[in-house]
Amino acid sequence: MAKRKLEMEIINPNAAGIDIGSRSHFVAINQDLSDVREFGVYAEDMKELLKWLLENDVKTVAMESTGSYWQNLFTELQNSAIEVILTNGKFTKNIQGKKTDVLDCMWIQKLHTLGLLRGSFLPDLQTEHLRTLVRHRGNLIDTTSKASKRMAQNMRLMNLRLDVVVKDIVGLTGLRIINAICNGQTSGEELAKLRHGNCKKSEKEIAKALQSNNRQDYLFVLKQELQKYQDAQRLIFECDIEIKKILDQCINQDDVKKSLCIDKKVHKRINKNTPKNIDLNLISYQYFDGIDLYAIEGFSHGTVLTLMSELGENGILKFQNAQHFTSWLRLAPNNKVSGGRILSSRTPKGSNRLKIALRQAANSIGNLKDTHLSNFFNRIAYRKGRAVAVSATARKLATILWNMLYKKHQYNPPTVYEYLDQKRKRKVIELQKQIANLDARMTKIKPA
Repeated sequence: MAKRKLEMEIINPNAAGIDIGSRSHFVAINQDLSDVREFGVYAEDMKELLKWLLENDVKTVAMESTGSYWQNLFTELQNSAIEVILTNGKFTKNIQGKKTDVLDCMWIQKLHTLGLLRGSFLPDLQTEHLRTLVRHRGNLIDTTSKASKRMAQNMRLMNLRLDVVVKDIVGLTGLRIINAICNGQTSGEELAKLRHGNCKKSEKEIAKALQSNNRQDYLFVLKQELQKYQDAQRLIFECDIEIKKILDQCINQDDVKKSLCIDKKVHKRINKNTPKNIDLNLISYQYFDGIDLYAIEGFSHGTVLTLMSELGENGILKFQNAQHFTSWLRLAPNNKVSGGRILSSRTPKGSNRLKIALRQAANSIGNLKDTHLSNFFNRIAYRKGRAVAVSATARKLATILWNMLYKKHQYNPPTVYEYLDQKRKRKVIELQKQIANLDARMTKIKPA
C-alpha cells in the first residue's frame, strides 16, 4: 500500500520562525537547512537579521518568549513592516527526539506557516513603561521587607525585644528607637521615652524589653540593615515620582478624563507601602473613564496600581469575554473531558502579578463581614476550604473587572435585603439536601 501524505492548508505563506537564545538567534524561513541562519545578539546583528528577512520577502515572524532575550529583537522587528507574533514556549514544544536550535526554529516556522500559533498578550508602550516602574517598585518593597526582618533578627540577638512591644519595628516608634540604638543609646529608659503616643505598650514595659547585651558585631549589622532600609525607602519615593509623571501624562492627553472627579474613599486603609504622592482613587477613576474600582470590597491601592500597570487602559478589550480573561489569568479550571466525563478540572499552573494581586484581594475579602463577596467566600470556604475559596473569589473578581472595564458598568452588588431573602431560600435548600443525604445513608444501614 502506497504511503499517504497529509496536506494542510498554508495560512502564512511568507512566514519565518526564530529560536531565541542568550548569545545567538537561529532564524528559519523554510524547511531546508540552507534556509536557516544564525545571528548574534548585538544591534548590528539584529539589523542584519531584519535585512535578510526583508530580502527573502518575509511578511510575518513567530518567536518564543524566552526570558528577556526576545525584547530587543521584538522591538526591532515591530518597528519594521513585518508582523511579529510572540508565543508561549509551551505552544511550540516539538515531538520527542533530538533537540537542537536549528530544529527548533524550523519547527516554529512550520507551525506558524500552518497558522497553529497564537500571540501572547502585550500591552501598549506607555503601559509597558508604567509596568517597568511598578515592578521595580515591588522589588524595592521586597528589599525593605527583607531588611526589616534582618533588623528584627539582629535586635533579638542583642536581647532587644522590640518586636514584642511594638507591632511594626519600622513604624513610628520602632524607627525612632532603632535610630537611637544605632547612634549609641543603650539605656532602656531613654529609648522608651521615644515611644509614640499611639503605641499601646507603656514606657515601663518598653524599657523592660530594651535591655541590651552590647554585642558590637550585631550592632554593626543592624546599622548596615537600617541604612539599606532607608536607601530603599528613598528609592521608592523617587520611583513614585516617576510613576506619577507617567499617569499624569496619560490623563492630561484627554480633557474628558481630566475633568472627572470622585469623592475620597476614607474607609480604604493606607499602609506604609502605599504611594504617598499619588491619589490613586482619583487617578484610577480618570484612567478608566469614570469606572470606580475602589467600590469593590477588598481592592487596595496596590491592587489598582497592579491592574493599571499590567493590563493598561485598553488592554481589557483584547479579551472578548470574561471566560477568556479568567483563563488568561490562570484562574479558570482546565476541564479535561474524555468519553463525556470530566477527568480533571484543576486550575492550570502559571501566575502573573495581576493574578497574585487578585488572590491577595480575595484573601482580604475573606476577613470581611456581611458583604456580597465575603458571603460568597465563606460559602465556598465552608464546603471546600479557604484555599479553594481564595481561587474562586479571585476568579469572581476577574469576572467583575471584565464587566466593569469592557462593558463600562459600575460595581453594583445585590442589596442587603435581597441577599437576606436569598440566604433564607438557600438555607432551606441546604437543609433539604442534608435531609436527603441522611435518608440515603439510613437506607444503606442494615438492621442487626
